[in-house]
Amino acid sequence: MERSSSSSSSPQGEPGRGFWRWAAIGGAVVGVAAAFGYVGGWLAPGRLTPDRLVDALQANGGVHPGFRRNHAKGVCVSGYFEGNGAASAYSTAPFFKAVRTPVVGRFALPGGNPYAPDSSVPIRSMALRLTAPDGEQWRTGMNSMPVFPVATPAAFYALTVAGRPDPKTGKPDPAKLKAFFAAHPETTAFREWVKGAKPSGSYATEAYSSLNAFYLVDAGGKRQAVRWQVVPQQMAGAGDVAKAGDPDVLQADLARRIADGAQRWKLVLTLAEPGDPVDDATKVWPAQRTTINAGTLVLDRVEAQDSGPCRDVNYDPTVLPEGIQASEDPLLAARSAAYADSYLRRTSEEAGVPGVAKVIASEKR
Repeated sequence: MERSSSSSSSPQGEPGRGFWRWAAIGGAVVGVAAAFGYVGGWLAPGRLTPDRLVDALQANGGVHPGFRRNHAKGVCVSGYFEGNGAASAYSTAPFFKAVRTPVVGRFALPGGNPYAPDSSVPIRSMALRLTAPDGEQWRTGMNSMPVFPVATPAAFYALTVAGRPDPKTGKPDPAKLKAFFAAHPETTAFREWVKGAKPSGSYATEAYSSLNAFYLVDAGGKRQAVRWQVVPQQMAGAGDVAKAGDPDVLQADLARRIADGAQRWKLVLTLAEPGDPVDDATKVWPAQRTTINAGTLVLDRVEAQDSGPCRDVNYDPTVLPEGIQASEDPLLAARSAAYADSYLRRTSEEAGVPGVAKVIASEKR
């Protein structure tokens, strides 16, 4: 179960201006996506395992029993996805047909502190669970950035360690982050994006990208690599920045907007061409690639995460319907394993289970 994010002030102050560059690149990056780890790594001593990586995230964000180890601060939303049939030529997934599918989603901030001010990081996240009439599901976790900073679970772990706050200052050591980035040139595109990124004042005006690639599979078994993005249709207030010191502006803004009417996003699929990297989330595909408007996401209800429908959902991105397959991107399998570790920890804490066992199976309800 998931506890709600309180409006109480954070026990840690916001970073000062002089630290913002490293906070954006370090602290925000460490919480960009939920945990990663090597699937099956627990069978090989010395390898990176899901619990080791979740431990690292927990060391950075602090221990907050009952909360997710990353994206701890969030809010539940629900509504539906209305397909238009445009993607059905590429995939047998039922969600792409001209039908409405119920959706349970969650907006969140990256990081493990459920009391973090909304202005503390420039990234916002959206997770969705679509459920077909026969129970088949499609789960996806997306972020408001164009690329991921690193390409492998091992690099993400190293970044997490490099971004660990110093106990004396409460901030990452700039020298350690600088050394990490010097050793990882694949982070360049992300670091360039971060320089101009601002913490938006609304979840509703952000576009959210899958970052990882997936395959659409048609009735004949032909596969087409894609990435997807949900693009906002409401633009009032786009570009507004979350004010420093306002701890919960995003949830308040979302509740106000939905009270005035449903919020909408277009689901846009970008089709890869031969040679495009499908296993490296640090690389952007060329802008001229063919895109398909596959339908509209409509969110018309918002609820606190402690009692809302997203509370007990593990947004494992490898829970996919027939007609969509995971790519070979190593981050996908790693996310699945570590999401399960985080899920077990928080539900065990809520249930009062003494200690937390190692993950033995992924929750895929």
